[in-house]
Amino acid sequence: MTEKQNNLMLDRLEQVVRSTIKSFAEKLIAGLTDNLESITIVGSALTGDFHPGTSDINIVLVLGRENIDSLNLLASMVRPMRRARVSPPVIMTAEYIERSKDVFGIEFLDFQMTHQTIFGQDPFVNLNFDRPHVRLQCERELKATLIRLRQGYIASSANRRIVQDILISAVRGLAPLLRAMFWLKGIDRPAKTAQLFERSVSEFSIEPVMSTLYNRGTKLKLANDEFANLFEKVYAAVDKLARIVDGLEVS
Repeated sequence: MTEKQNNLMLDRLEQVVRSTIKSFAEKLIAGLTDNLESITIVGSALTGDFHPGTSDINIVLVLGRENIDSLNLLASMVRPMRRARVSPPVIMTAEYIERSKDVFGIEFLDFQMTHQTIFGQDPFVNLNFDRPHVRLQCERELKATLIRLRQGYIASSANRRIVQDILISAVRGLAPLLRAMFWLKGIDRPAKTAQLFERSVSEFSIEPVMSTLYNRGTKLKLANDEFANLFEKVYAAVDKLARIVDGLEVS
């Protein structure tokens, strides 16, 4: 084993994922050699939201250059990664990160808040973001969510099971947007998603429906009239968030 493989920083990771991440990191270091600049773990493997058997491990790789050889190496690792619930890594270069802060502010803010670089130089710790760019991205994403909710409801023929899945997916996708909204307002952002939804109820004066959906999800058993009411409440909450962001004055 090389010195690089021996110096992996795994201390902040949830104990249940350390051996899996260590194994893949060693293979990445050996296979990508000098083209690999850093390996960073992001998301639930660091927050306590991680649930073995259902949660995925999310990795960001920063490469010196993008090339087909690196992609082929990663493609060859897909099957064992899937078995270990490791998502296909997000591939970036340092230049790409710097050029993309204006369009991926929400995602990079989330990475910056909850990440552990286990190999190489931390690519997120020193990033700065323009508040108007983040506000605009929040507005765009929230309004796009409203469109997806409307289209999904129609396309499913108002099928209760399908629409419930659409609602759960939409709510879970709101977590990074809510954290970005907290950041825009200068409020501490909860790392754990359940706490984030709970605090959003009081901070943005929305009904607790999103917190309920996140916590109970597919376990919800709803009658037809309750199901229609649930859709309307989720839609109204997202619409209110979009209006709040639309009215935020940032500089």
